[in-house]
Amino acid sequence: MIVGIKGRLVSSTPIMAVVEAGGIFYEVNIPVTTAEKLPRRGEEVMLHTLAVYREDSQSLYGFADSADRDFFKTLVEKVSGIGPKIALNMMSGMSVGTLKNAIASGDLSLLAKCPGIGKKTAQRLVVELKDVVAASGISSFVDSSGAQPAMASPSSDAVAALVALGFKLADADKAVRIASDSLGPDASTEAIVKKALAR
Repeated sequence: MIVGIKGRLVSSTPIMAVVEAGGIFYEVNIPVTTAEKLPRRGEEVMLHTLAVYREDSQSLYGFADSADRDFFKTLVEKVSGIGPKIALNMMSGMSVGTLKNAIASGDLSLLAKCPGIGKKTAQRLVVELKDVVAASGISSFVDSSGAQPAMASPSSDAVAALVALGFKLADADKAVRIASDSLGPDASTEAIVKKALAR
């Protein structure tokens, strides 16, 4: 099983990276949240990977850290009706922290805004993963701001607020991650929203 790849970044798009390692060029499917963290072309990159084999294809999925890779694996293996493509779309639309908080708090409306996820699939996500997310210690996971959120964090509340104001989910999540990084781990929901709107 290939669990990681380290090599030279040859090229990338928001959903794919080509990495050269040992003279072999690997095409790796990535979420937008990982694409944002890639180095410049030609520099060394490390991706935590999961290989998915189907009867007619084999694909490699890569993530900036192992926690994202493990959550992707959980989505694909534990939730019926969620394949690699939908899972990748979900993780492109929202950071893992926001997704985990939405699942833990049963926020169906936020989950249903993910590409490829309707209300029924959102319900299935909550039913099938709420205990898994809780068992993994939702309060112990660290989001991009370094904060350790409880069931509902200021970051996830800020994402929900921006979506309610008309932001697309992916844009709201990205704006909140940038604002949270700038303000630090103790920022309130109100401060994060104000900072995100000022961008």
